[in-house]
Amino acid sequence: MRLTKYFLPTLKENPAEAQIVSHRFMLRAGMIRQQAAGIYAWLPLGHRVLRKIEQIVREEQDAAGAQELLMPTIQPAEIWRESGRYDDYGKEMLRIRDRHEREMLYGPTNEEMITLILRNEIKSYRDLPKQLYHIQWKFRDEVRPRFGVMRGREFLMKDNYSFDLTPEAARHSYRQMFLAYLRTFARMGMKAIPMRADTGPIGGDLSHEFIILADTGESQVFCHKDWLETDVLSQEVGYDDDLAPFFDKYTSLYAATEEMHDPATCPVPATDLVTRRGIEIGHIFYFGTKYSKPLNATVTGPDGETVTLEMGSYGIGVSRLPAAIIEASHDENGIVWPDPVAPFKVGLINLKAGDGDCDRACETLYARLRAKGVDVLYDDRDQRPGVKFADMDLIGLPWQLMVGPRGLKAGMVELKRRATGERVELLPEDAVARLSA
Repeated sequence: MRLTKYFLPTLKENPAEAQIVSHRFMLRAGMIRQQAAGIYAWLPLGHRVLRKIEQIVREEQDAAGAQELLMPTIQPAEIWRESGRYDDYGKEMLRIRDRHEREMLYGPTNEEMITLILRNEIKSYRDLPKQLYHIQWKFRDEVRPRFGVMRGREFLMKDNYSFDLTPEAARHSYRQMFLAYLRTFARMGMKAIPMRADTGPIGGDLSHEFIILADTGESQVFCHKDWLETDVLSQEVGYDDDLAPFFDKYTSLYAATEEMHDPATCPVPATDLVTRRGIEIGHIFYFGTKYSKPLNATVTGPDGETVTLEMGSYGIGVSRLPAAIIEASHDENGIVWPDPVAPFKVGLINLKAGDGDCDRACETLYARLRAKGVDVLYDDRDQRPGVKFADMDLIGLPWQLMVGPRGLKAGMVELKRRATGERVELLPEDAVARLSA
């Protein structure tokens, strides 16, 4: 994509309304623009990041055996009355009436709807287990939306719901998602630590929050130092394996939020305890028959008896993740995107637009990189090099490929790694080879 044609409204100054790093950089980098309190438009650069994140989430859900569907954003109030949650949910639920005076709501979550879908379509134990997920926009009318997309009112969520015949089978589904979440976040370049959590309004007796460590995090968290050395992607474990040993291994390593941490009973010596700030990026729940029982979601068991479905739900805040990643990966100049979620892999910088040699070299590099399948943002603007460097550092692409008259005289271009600042001079063909590897 040529920057002269791309819609990228960057800002030089920090917006007054932005209180945290991610909000400042997302506004300055032209990723988002606020439309109302807690409601944002995702501009092209931000939307590319959102889609990269969404795809990683989708791939790991599919690998775990979950099946994607899409449920509507608007739900009838009667299904929430049937579960008993309509009056209990509070003012965060946006309640509306349609033109026929039917009570509706903008869905904050989907336990009721997915349970009714399964209740109407699944009749026998032979149809189990099932895991169904969707990636859909939701709305919760937060009393004080703040911190940009970190705590907005409208947000994009991945929700997975599991349905099983027995509690033990349901716990296997829970462990599958436990593994899927660790892999999902690791693939995004993040260290996510599962911490035992309160089940809150979702209900149930088993729940974990997935927290990434960030100095600007929302709350204080505590974990054993060995968590920082874990590498879940190197673990040879499959989704259909007996996951109890894997689950026990990772949950036995101490990790707790401030609410769950008691210094008097903490089993970790002070020398091994890491105390940091953290940001929640995912939450999983096993809640048994909390929803299936009031909604009468049952199947015929192998002995002919009626069995109430065992359920769990598993959420990832997809639109929250770009902000969380930025909070964990930035410097004073801007964002530092991990490669898997970066909107473009490389920023190609023409240091002297209008110069015949620079223009030709950049056009050739641009064409070769694109032919290799490399996502390139080509800064072909007639701007000073300093402006181009600042913008590229701000938007945080993993690589910057710089082409200028001085280097071209020696037949070289310069390649910079955004995360480390390391610069090397290369032949153009070698730069293409490295970036397309």
